[in-house]
Amino acid sequence: MSGLALAWAQFRFERRMFWRNPSAAFFNFTLPLLFLVLIASVFGADRKELDVLVPGIAGMAVMATTFTALAFNLTFLREQGILKRVHGTPMPTASYFGGFIGSAVANAVVQVALVLLIGHFAYDLPWPPDWPALVVFTLLGVVCFGALGVAFSHAIPNFDAAAAYTNAVFLPAVFISGVFYSTDKLPAVLTGIAQALPLKHVIDGLSGGIVTGHGIGDHLSALGVILAWTAVGLVLAVRKFRWA
Repeated sequence: MSGLALAWAQFRFERRMFWRNPSAAFFNFTLPLLFLVLIASVFGADRKELDVLVPGIAGMAVMATTFTALAFNLTFLREQGILKRVHGTPMPTASYFGGFIGSAVANAVVQVALVLLIGHFAYDLPWPPDWPALVVFTLLGVVCFGALGVAFSHAIPNFDAAAAYTNAVFLPAVFISGVFYSTDKLPAVLTGIAQALPLKHVIDGLSGGIVTGHGIGDHLSALGVILAWTAVGLVLAVRKFRWA
């Protein structure tokens, strides 16, 4: 089999394994959608609040399905010796990780699509006015958080600590980056921290594509921050990677 065919076979295997793990499917896939529906329905979010909530949940979904999922799963695979065994097989490394990471990318793309569909059909939001900006910031967010997730997995000492480590990064980032409310309401210190992290800039870019129609040209600074974090994540992911 060719490397591409092996990657596709690994991708299909990862998809089956994902849906056979109910807890992973819930926390990495269903939970962001539940947040959207519950917050919008229970608190009676108006159009202005939905304009913040929908791109915020989309950004949260991208981070959950890439950064959180990859950091958690790679720690598990390393601690269980699965990565070491895979490394000893004839399967090319690129094919294995192509299928493995491709599954996380698929989750992120489907998540963003579902957020848009729910916003449109359940809450009468219009379709995104700037599709190119939406696509670019979705894909950049996937690459950025995917690289950071792989890099962060190297810092997790063991599988028992994986949930604590990933949530220690994920939850604070979510609450200060404008997922549930505008960052204009945050204290200056927290705003500064949020500006230094990639999630807020992914959300700002998604908001430009989904809500305002202010495209890539109006979010060049956000683009720069995301690309900088992507470069850091890729370097650390490659240089610090270990099979066991």
